[in-house]
Amino acid sequence: MTNVLSYTLCFAIIVAEFVGNLQTFAQAMTTNSIVEQKIKPYTAVPGGYLIVLREGEKLFDALERLAVDEHVPSANFTGMGFVNITFGFFDANKKEYKPGEFRNVELASMHGSIAWKEGKPSVHAHGVVGDQNFESHAGHILNATVSTGSLEILVAVHDKKLERKKDERLGADVLNLY
Repeated sequence: MTNVLSYTLCFAIIVAEFVGNLQTFAQAMTTNSIVEQKIKPYTAVPGGYLIVLREGEKLFDALERLAVDEHVPSANFTGMGFVNITFGFFDANKKEYKPGEFRNVELASMHGSIAWKEGKPSVHAHGVVGDQNFESHAGHILNATVSTGSLEILVAVHDKKLERKKDERLGADVLNLY
């Protein structure tokens, strides 16, 4: 009788654990991205972090989350991968960006910085993409989402907290070193 009770108890524990794992799996499958699931899409490396984003993940969401979660004072980053991207060309007279959208392109080079503005992360990035015809496009990145494949980003963290402030003459936010 004791063996039957022990086996029954073990079976009940296994079933409960299996059901719990199924619920976790089902919850993960109904969420669109790693960033939304709160799973860290990055790992610490000497001097900073390596981020790997997958299809549908948003560049700025991931960088802002890293800055907040890891208390990044400021940083520079580089990256490459496959994206749907919106570039902006800054019209200094109108003080606004003229957007251009490019889909399913290869981000051959991306450089940027992470600073803070009014208590929130402020990301500034520029990039160069190439399309299937080997034509390139470049500019200030307004928005980027991973298309097929992945997007790899190396973040070099600095020890000083940097702020961005609006330069009224330029009509743009500028990194303030003071």
